[in-house]
Amino acid sequence: MQVSVQAEPFDLGALTNAFAARVAGAGAVVTFTGLVRDNAGALAAMEIEHYPGMTEKAIAGMVDEAKARWSLVDALVVHRYGRLTGGEAIMMVATAARHRADAFAAAEFLMDYLKSRAPFWKKELSVDGAEWVAARDEDEAALKRW
Repeated sequence: MQVSVQAEPFDLGALTNAFAARVAGAGAVVTFTGLVRDNAGALAAMEIEHYPGMTEKAIAGMVDEAKARWSLVDALVVHRYGRLTGGEAIMMVATAARHRADAFAAAEFLMDYLKSRAPFWKKELSVDGAEWVAARDEDEAALKRW
């Protein structure tokens, strides 16, 4: 299991290849990469804040829960913080399992929990000013299926 909370951009291809190379016994690898939406060009930037140590611990707990619920061989979560612009990769989840159903379910579970429960604070900056991103009803509803 690997959790990385970082300011630096990540190389999706390199991370995926390295992850796939270390998951002996897996029959499936699922990856998901989230991008900063530019809101049809209205977003100047997004600023993401977190508490070092606490954030990694919370995400590691989510990964532990995913590993307990599904037969995962391994999992990887990368999430960025700092100032990001539209189109930049903000996060990545990779899961590996013997069978694809477990890999897909665990990845989706982790994405839903990262979206709604990981301790990040996001502020959108636009020409009209800055606004903190509030929890969305549809993100909360997505958690109910788990």
